[in-house]
Amino acid sequence: MTISEQKEKVEAEMHKLEQMGGSVTNTARHLRDSAFTRFPAVFALLTTFGLVATFYGFEKMIDGLPFFAEHPSTVLLAGLATLVVTGTLYKKLN
Repeated sequence: MTISEQKEKVEAEMHKLEQMGGSVTNTARHLRDSAFTRFPAVFALLTTFGLVATFYGFEKMIDGLPFFAEHPSTVLLAGLATLVVTGTLYKKLN
């Protein structure tokens, strides 16, 4: 078998593998999209619950720290400073 024949065989196998990966990806995408389109209210409620639970967890953690519980203005300033720093980083990285 010559080198060119081996290259063609390898390229044909790679092409088959690429097609198989594409079909799996399309199938997974179709299943995901169909579940969301069939149950949009469920996904909206689960997303809302996740967001609210995260905020509530942060609130309880902050309330559990005596310094922050006694100085809510410090929590506000720390939050604003965090937003400013992350916004500045986002602008520089973008």
